[in-house]
Amino acid sequence: MKIEIGSGNVYRDLGNVDAERMLVKAQLATKIGDLMKRRRLTQADAAQLFGMTQPKVSSMLRGQFRGISEEKMMHCLVALGQNVQIVVKPATRGKAAGLSVAA
Repeated sequence: MKIEIGSGNVYRDLGNVDAERMLVKAQLATKIGDLMKRRRLTQADAAQLFGMTQPKVSSMLRGQFRGISEEKMMHCLVALGQNVQIVVKPATRGKAAGLSVAA
């Protein structure tokens, strides 16, 4: 049996052209879902809070977020009472430059 070690980004491992963006969206969607659970928000309640439809919220939480921008997802986090910061800094020596979400 051949075992292949992943890169840490499943989207890259699957050959997705937008792998970094998709990973960031997945991390944002996970945080949104966690906050919704903590606040005991239904998808319908969250949809109203986010200015989205309930089916769109459902899709986002299931990882189908191609039609939802990172900006919209950050606005969802703000609507959930979170501060969102974008930090730009030099890449760490020996590591590739890239995008990430820190919570």
